[in-house]
Amino acid sequence: MKILVPVKRVIDPYIKVRVKPDNSDVETNNVKMTINPFCEIAVEEAVRLKEQGIAEEVIVVSAGETSSQEQLRTALALGADRAIHIDTENNIEPLIVAKLLKALAEREQVSLVITGKQSIDTDNNQVAQMLSALMDWPQATFASEISISDQQLQVTREVDGGLMTVAMPLPAVVSTDLRLNEPRFASLPNIMKAKKKPMSVETPEDLGVEVKFSQTINEVKPPQPRKSGIKVASVEELLDKLRNEAKVIE
Repeated sequence: MKILVPVKRVIDPYIKVRVKPDNSDVETNNVKMTINPFCEIAVEEAVRLKEQGIAEEVIVVSAGETSSQEQLRTALALGADRAIHIDTENNIEPLIVAKLLKALAEREQVSLVITGKQSIDTDNNQVAQMLSALMDWPQATFASEISISDQQLQVTREVDGGLMTVAMPLPAVVSTDLRLNEPRFASLPNIMKAKKKPMSVETPEDLGVEVKFSQTINEVKPPQPRKSGIKVASVEELLDKLRNEAKVIE
């Protein structure tokens, strides 16, 4: 079977995000970019399924500007077989992403789509659910464990009350949570091999999808700086401040 894994180019989560001086967006020029961490987990899980002999091919796809090909090459170095770059503007809306994935899933005849549960920049957590609805496929979100046997998918999900295990037939859509796996590092030989793996470039028009925006960003502001703490000289002073200033005790 084939597995389709979408990946997104995001700002490295370990650097400080800066807002542009005109408050129009966050600054991305000369900023370190990486694969969205949840997408990296999805790639790792797809590669593991291939290593187990369950999947025959892992296809990674990213929608965005030409720079997104850098993250696709990284996914290829992690073990994916081929990549598809959909040449669009950055940060297209979740519904458009879901429509693009639907067109690719149908054309490539994939049996499983594994996505990250959300991207760390917009935090929408919508694409997997929208894709499932568009495809009329069963879905399992927030997956912390995946197993496949006889065209049956079993997923352990992380929910508010603990863990939930669900079973469903393939084809299906799964979104990954943090504890599903620990992504591998791309070795130098695999990085070199990734340069020779196939990567095609397509447009939304090639897939019959119109890209349009229903939302606009009016302003982006950094969070308010936290106020500095204070030191107290005694337990009595601490209790007084908690009682009379913070008013958290009586």
